[in-house]
Amino acid sequence: MYKITDKKALNPTVTMMDIEAPLVAAKAEPGQFIILRVDQNGERIPLTVAGFDRENGTVKIIFQTVGATTKLLSLKEKGEYISDFAGPLGVATKTENLKKVLIVGGGVGCAIAMPIAEKLHKQGAEVTSIIGFRSKELVILEKEFKDYSSRLFLMTDDGSYGNKGNVCMPINEMLENGETFDEVITIGPLIMMKFVVEAVRKSGIPCTVSMNPIMIDGTGMCGGCRLTLIEDGKRVVKFACVDGPDFDGYKVDFDEAMSRASMYKDYERHAYDGACNLLNKEAQ
Repeated sequence: MYKITDKKALNPTVTMMDIEAPLVAAKAEPGQFIILRVDQNGERIPLTVAGFDRENGTVKIIFQTVGATTKLLSLKEKGEYISDFAGPLGVATKTENLKKVLIVGGGVGCAIAMPIAEKLHKQGAEVTSIIGFRSKELVILEKEFKDYSSRLFLMTDDGSYGNKGNVCMPINEMLENGETFDEVITIGPLIMMKFVVEAVRKSGIPCTVSMNPIMIDGTGMCGGCRLTLIEDGKRVVKFACVDGPDFDGYKVDFDEAMSRASMYKDYERHAYDGACNLLNKEAQ
C-alpha cells in the first residue's frame, strides 16, 4: 500500500498528488513513468513522474480525470492509500550537453514538461518554455515554469489569459527571427505535437516528442503501446513503455497514433459514467 502524503487540485479536472514510494523516488528521473492501481480490483494506468523528493521518499503525480480509474483516484484524500505504485519505468529524457532548449507543453502534458525544464535549469541550460491551454481556468504550473525558464510564453486558445493563439505562433516567430536551439522538446496532445514537429522541421533542430499511448503492463509484453516510426523509408514498430516514451518527432507516424488513441474514447466514457453511477449509489 502506498500513502498519499499530499493532494492539491490544479484546475477543475487536474489533480496533483505526492505518493510515499521510497524505492521509486530513489531512482526516478524526468521523463519516466509509473503504473498504479487504485485498489486490488482496479485497472493498471500509467502516469508520468511529475517530480520526486528522494529525501522524503515521495513521488509527485499529476493526472486529469478522464476515465473510471482517474475518477476513483481523484476521490482519494491525503492520508489514504492506493494499492500499487510500480516504477520508475521507461527511458529518462536525455538532457546531457544541452545548453539552449525550447520546451513546448500543452494542457496536462505540462506536468511532464515541467520536471524536464527543472532539470535542464539546474544543469545550467537556457530554457525557453511555451505552454498552451484552452482557457484561463485550465492553466497549471505557471509559477513552476516561470522559475525554471529564462523566457515563458503562455498561450490560451480563447485569449482569456496570456497570449491568444496556439503554441506554434511563438515558435514560428522565434525561428523566423533566426533563433536556434540545441533541441526542442514537446509534450501534449498528439495533434499539438504533430504541428510543433512540422513547425520546427524546416529548421533541422532536433525535436523530441513524448508519446503516452495506452499502456497495460509497462514492460513491452502486451503490445498495447506500440508506435510506428518511419526510419530510412521503412516502417519500424517501437513500444513506448520500453523504447520511450521519448522519440524523434520527425520519425513518428502521428496519423496512426491519433487513430489508435481515438479507438478507446467511447469505452473510457462508458467506464467513467459507470464509475460515477456506482459512486452515486454508494453515497445514497
